[in-house]
Amino acid sequence: MRYKLYELLVNRHPGICQRYHRLHDNSTGIKKYVSWMYLLWLNLAYLCGARSLGRAAELEIYEEKKLPVSTSESSEAFIDAGELAEKLAKYDVISFDVFDTAVLRPFSRPEDLFYIAGEQLSCMDFKRIRMEAEWDARRKNHEKNGSYEVSLREIWESCQRLTGIPAVKGMEREMAWELKLCRGNDFMRKVYRQLKEAGKEIVFTTDMYLPEDLIRDILIKSGYEGKERIFLSSSLGKSKAAGELYDEVRKTMGEDLSFAHVGDNGASDVKMAERHGFKAFYYPGVNSRSEAYRSFDMSPVTGSAYRGVVNSRIRCGAEKYSMLYEYGYIYGGLFVTGYCHFIHRYCREKEIDRILFLSRDGDILKKVYEFLYPGEETEYVYWSRLAAAKTAAEYMKYDYVRKLIRHKVNRGYTISRVLSEMELEELIPALGGSGLEPLDRLSDKTREGLEDFVNVHWKEILDIYAPQRKAAGQIIGEQLKGSAKAAAVDIGWAGSGAAALALLAEKEWKLPVDITAIVAGTNTALSAEPDMSDPFILSGRLVSYMYSSGENRDLWKKHDPARGYNIFWELLTSSREPSLKGYYPDESTGRGRPVFADPECEPEQIDEIQKGIMDFASDYREAFKEIDYMANISGRDAYAPMLAAASHGERYLKAALSHLNVKEDVGA
Repeated sequence: MRYKLYELLVNRHPGICQRYHRLHDNSTGIKKYVSWMYLLWLNLAYLCGARSLGRAAELEIYEEKKLPVSTSESSEAFIDAGELAEKLAKYDVISFDVFDTAVLRPFSRPEDLFYIAGEQLSCMDFKRIRMEAEWDARRKNHEKNGSYEVSLREIWESCQRLTGIPAVKGMEREMAWELKLCRGNDFMRKVYRQLKEAGKEIVFTTDMYLPEDLIRDILIKSGYEGKERIFLSSSLGKSKAAGELYDEVRKTMGEDLSFAHVGDNGASDVKMAERHGFKAFYYPGVNSRSEAYRSFDMSPVTGSAYRGVVNSRIRCGAEKYSMLYEYGYIYGGLFVTGYCHFIHRYCREKEIDRILFLSRDGDILKKVYEFLYPGEETEYVYWSRLAAAKTAAEYMKYDYVRKLIRHKVNRGYTISRVLSEMELEELIPALGGSGLEPLDRLSDKTREGLEDFVNVHWKEILDIYAPQRKAAGQIIGEQLKGSAKAAAVDIGWAGSGAAALALLAEKEWKLPVDITAIVAGTNTALSAEPDMSDPFILSGRLVSYMYSSGENRDLWKKHDPARGYNIFWELLTSSREPSLKGYYPDESTGRGRPVFADPECEPEQIDEIQKGIMDFASDYREAFKEIDYMANISGRDAYAPMLAAASHGERYLKAALSHLNVKEDVGA
């Protein structure tokens, strides 16, 4: 009857189903009752003529998330483990809920683990089928025995009828993945250890269909002793949800003792525990309270995995992290992890024998790449927009003029300052014959005159940069020695830095190496030169991970340099090292040497961002180390957290940026 009612009221119309689940899912207490009343209202309104309620609402193009800007997320979620342990220690017996309390899965919803089991069983749509089988088993057991509690075997007997997969095989696969993927809650382990040190009696009480031996193995693997008694609903035919399982704990452990229970469900872990003589301590689940902050505009499996990993660390309550650490972990971690795998896979497919990570964006990229894929041929190449523009001026003249002159128009620069930053101070006295004065401002009116001046003195300019070209060739030539095919990795955007390197290697340094440029993202529709790189992308000389004019065009149209989007991404991949001014000859050694600009920000702040990114890469790899395909993070998914961060007028991103002094000039 209950199943038929659900089909009639919920599943009959997509719009009603969508609106109901948006309110009902993960709800507890009064909110759950409100969702049921809302469901009745939706159906009544539909019958009374509001037919539009039956149609699924169109999804917003981009999510809007009101992220915290004055404090870190982890600070909001922090709980003092010592204080909680002290309160719990006042009771004779302390009961812990298992799943979503003592133990966490690396997904934002527990049923998403069925995606993995289904792929292993070669069963498409397995998640939905497995959930249907579980409900069918519970319904039948209630009709027969008056209880909704069932065992995994009973679920799989129903699942076998639906799929044809032998129940024994299905159970084995599902249990294997539960054991492999579950991990301990860092916060709850702290509380548990303090209680064990105090000699307290601990039990685990759970409404669960998995067998007791497996739950014990999961607890041991998750950092608990596993010697404690487990009160399991499927074994005892009693549940926390109905309250009888608490009575069983009291009866078994001793009615005259005092009891406390810790859990994440407001109804079964709090309300029913209190009703049956336990002092209840509510633990905010890591996933249920993070939905307002986390991105959901992602593919189902990667999205759930991303949220699960982030929530397990940031929302568990164990630690307080800085905003910069969280900027790296939450908004940069998935991107860098996915980008590194993209580079790894591309280079293997194209038989590229050396990967050049261009400074400074390449700093954290190289660290994560070598962590994930140790033993591969990588080099950290000092390079910058300024160095590339000067060194490759002969071969990319327009790019040189655009970056060093046109990008500075109407920004308050004097002609002498522009020439000084181009390292052409010796030409300043020659301005007299051009109609320009050193203290004239570079503006729309004076730009053409300065460009004419550069053209007149072009050979002299190339001669000035000749020692730099030679010095760069000495050092970078050594880094490319023995390579036939290399990839130059940068964050973006036009790919001109890598293109300059490739041209110099071929035309100036005469190196027998083919260099492909790999960037995270290209110039966009909102850039001054939106199609600058398109023919290079089509030819394969430039490869983009997240978007280009031909892939993920919504991102290509959304990413706005004028609103700081380039800077927000570059902030994620910022480095302790200052920007490279260029390569110069060292008279004492006869060799080239890199020369750097002044430091641009506090190194400790950069370390925080990089630590966040590295910790995410480590957590994600540990969570899915036995599932190779989980590393296949699409460029669209990698960008999704930043889309959430960019909502509401980029408030969060501007707050994060305010913690660092990021230089926007060409040398960055």
